[in-house]
Amino acid sequence: MHPAFSVIFLTTLIGAGQGLFLALYTAQVYSRFKWLPQQNIEQFYLYGSAISVALLVAGLIASFFHLGHPERAWRSAAKWRTSWLSREVIALPIAMLMIALYGAAHYLEATQPLLEPLSRTTVDLTLLLGLAATIATFALFVCTGMIYACIKFLQEWHSPLTVINYTLLGTASGFTLATALSAWVQTGLTEFYAGLTLIITVLALIFRLASLRRNRRLRSKSSPQTAIGVRHSNIQQKSMGAMGGTFNTREFFHGKKQSFVKSTKWIFLITVFLVPVVLLAITLTNAVYFIPAIAFTIQYLGLLAERWYFFADAKHPQNIYYQSIG
Repeated sequence: MHPAFSVIFLTTLIGAGQGLFLALYTAQVYSRFKWLPQQNIEQFYLYGSAISVALLVAGLIASFFHLGHPERAWRSAAKWRTSWLSREVIALPIAMLMIALYGAAHYLEATQPLLEPLSRTTVDLTLLLGLAATIATFALFVCTGMIYACIKFLQEWHSPLTVINYTLLGTASGFTLATALSAWVQTGLTEFYAGLTLIITVLALIFRLASLRRNRRLRSKSSPQTAIGVRHSNIQQKSMGAMGGTFNTREFFHGKKQSFVKSTKWIFLITVFLVPVVLLAITLTNAVYFIPAIAFTIQYLGLLAERWYFFADAKHPQNIYYQSIG
């Protein structure tokens, strides 16, 4: 498939924003259940929520560059009963709203107890809004991943691993950003975040390697016969299906050499996983803010390469006809 950079920026930006919010809420829950020392870090939650919403908005803006008629974008939500894209269009603003309300509640210090269901913690408005935002965040992860996982004829995408990888990679980048933000604000949570981020990043690596291994073993279900709808046993293709460039030759093939695609794979494996893991391990012993900040920058650039590879790795059946010469 041809990787559209607007979609690459959309998925990586909103993934980082979602992951950052999950990191914020994780620290709050740990603190409320006294698994972490009680700390007054409302400013950290406020800054983090603002950055999370900004990343989601930036991703939304990036998506408009992929539309032929941006003025009709509102219509994309009309098919929510059957379309995962429509569901994503609905889930994204809901997640943005809930995260914004979560940050606003911290800004207004709405921490008065509403319920006391457990002896170890109290429930206030920020905790309830955070729970609602968490549900919306995971719903958005599922919708984004299922846009691609539901396409049966693209075998590289049609797998639960697609949804899992979108979720883990977005969460890992968000937690890396939370580590940098925590070190900058000096919350005392930097080592906590660095440890969790290491676990999530390693887990993301395991599942991404699993998807690479699965895709390498795939056997195409399509053939020249199925590509043109002719069942004759002896079909020889003499041209690529068009004398010049067309929509079919441009939009369903990346146009790069195989060596470039393989290099991109190794680049994202190093920059998304290896380098951040090393820098986060250093952060565990030296909580200087610029180390996790560098880790996030390198990891995000690597995610751009990873997402490009994700699209380029998918082989559309039509390319049997439009990208081959006998």
